Amino acid sequence: MATTKLSPSTYERLQAELDDLRTRGRVDIARDIEAARALGDLSENGDYHAAKDAQGKMEARIRQLESMLKDAEVVDGSPTDVVAPGAIVRLRYVGDDDVERYLVGSIEERDSGTQVISPGSPLGQALMGKRAGAVVSYEAPSGALQVEVIAVGD
Repeated sequence: MATTKLSPSTYERLQAELDDLRTRGRVDIARDIEAARALGDLSENGDYHAAKDAQGKMEARIRQLESMLKDAEVVDGSPTDVVAPGAIVRLRYVGDDDVERYLVGSIEERDSGTQVISPGSPLGQALMGKRAGAVVSYEAPSGALQVEVIAVGD
């Protein structure tokens, strides 16, 4: 699996989520399953099936977090004038007047109002190491697109 680059705060948040799911989450789900089981016939017990479904989703999230954090690389995200993981960039698609703000990093880095570009995506790869004023081309599903880097940093 590829290394996921995370900011220190996101790494700590994800580690706390994992610890919570492994402890409190598993205890709560086990309690819900046991309470539903006590209601009787499991074949038509909606509470039981809902609790088992929630357990499956929680275990999948635990596996996802374990895999991501095992291979994570913590990057400082210090302000810089070149596009790198953790950087905020403002981009304008050539032929469009709108300037859009993105965070270059893992989807786990997202916050309200900021879209995320993965460093491993075609656009992310094209942007890496570029400075404000650079125009890059990348291959999108709809064909080649050009993007101008308006600013790097917030």
